[in-house]
Amino acid sequence: MLKLLSLLPASWTRRLIQQAGLVRNPYTLGVRVIVEDGDKRVLLVRHSYLAGWYLPGGGVDRGETMPEAACREVQEEAGIAAEDPPRLLNVYLNAEVTGRDHVGLFHLERWSKTETFLKPNAEILEAGFFAVDALPDGLSKATALRLEEFRSGVFVSDRW
Repeated sequence: MLKLLSLLPASWTRRLIQQAGLVRNPYTLGVRVIVEDGDKRVLLVRHSYLAGWYLPGGGVDRGETMPEAACREVQEEAGIAAEDPPRLLNVYLNAEVTGRDHVGLFHLERWSKTETFLKPNAEILEAGFFAVDALPDGLSKATALRLEEFRSGVFVSDRW
């Protein structure tokens, strides 16, 4: 399905995904995960249906906890297996989407590579680790803010 959606303009695909989610559940809950490598570079992903670079993450499925979703998303998007539960850093309201979208930000400290480590798939065109002083062009505004908060240890906003 994502392959088919990737043929549409990104704005259409984003809107279709958001609307389909709202039909299922008018309240949405998602996660984003900060993953660092041994050199303190941060993992970012580039989606097939969104422009720019983002922290890995996605929606929390029915019957799934937020930490479980965080682990599943980094596995699906980057081939990273969590060795310990991720640590919750903050919860945000993403008012831009519906005013009912909440995002939990996690930090995954201990992880290992799987056979799909950083390999592209139908959802993820590219994934890689970047130094905080050499982040890629097209970094989403929210991702930049979250990384700044993480580095400073001060979470200044509760809005995504």
